[in-house]
Amino acid sequence: MRISRRGKTAFFLSLGVLLVATSAAVGFGWIILNWQQDVRVILGVLFFGAIVTGIILNTSFLVREIRRNEQHDSFINAVTHELKTPIASLRLYLQTLQRREIDDGQRREFYGLMLEDTDRLMNTVEQVLKAGEGGARTRDLIHVDFAAVVERCVERARTSHHLQNGALRYESSLNGSGSEVNGDPEDLRTAVSNILDNAVKYSGTRVDISVQLDSEEEKRLVLRVKDRGVGIPQSELKSIFKRFYRVRGRALAHVRGTGLGLFLVHTIAKRHGGRVFAESAGEGHGTTIIFELPRNNS
Repeated sequence: MRISRRGKTAFFLSLGVLLVATSAAVGFGWIILNWQQDVRVILGVLFFGAIVTGIILNTSFLVREIRRNEQHDSFINAVTHELKTPIASLRLYLQTLQRREIDDGQRREFYGLMLEDTDRLMNTVEQVLKAGEGGARTRDLIHVDFAAVVERCVERARTSHHLQNGALRYESSLNGSGSEVNGDPEDLRTAVSNILDNAVKYSGTRVDISVQLDSEEEKRLVLRVKDRGVGIPQSELKSIFKRFYRVRGRALAHVRGTGLGLFLVHTIAKRHGGRVFAESAGEGHGTTIIFELPRNNS
């Protein structure tokens, strides 16, 4: 399917270039033959320009739609996998509990694993729902201790990904004060959790993540999440915040996701008057996600 769509993209792009070239040849030929007749030349130039513009717009629209459809197909496949895997796991544990007599210790272990699977399901559903909401939500913002939100998200990430303290380190220069922002606590939790989850997923087999919260110029809070994972090519640093976008590469073939996490982070940052961007020296050199919010100085 992907090869077919790329073939269609190449076909429409080539067709558009050919039509533009043909129109240019015909148009300039007509102008040269009629250059002494001013009115005809002017009308011909205008008509020629309109045709070329229409062809370019039509071709770019077709190519963009083909790419968008490819992204939607990839998203559906990713969501299907994200839903199917924990459902299959839950079914297996439930069948085991139903058909076999097991001791209390193993039963409690099964319950814990099933709760993790349900958390994964809920997280996927929440991501899809929030991405569908986009920027439409207008919930009132309140005073939020952002440092406390980050600390809770770090602890949750350690627990859910079974990490040691050294694998996910948190430091703050705020010393328990000056970390208030005007925001939506749920949205801020979603943004920080998505950044941390992405850092863990793209760290590979060796998770080494540092989380730093600082203030800059007394006007904004800056959260930096740095991993030593697969890294991101320079050309894709801005694209990773687009809806459904996922970085491609052999090193990322094992990484699952919906392509919505960083899109939601970008949406939430914008809604709160902040911004988010990524830094990376390239593939194999890790990534740093910087999430900035206006500080509440009142």
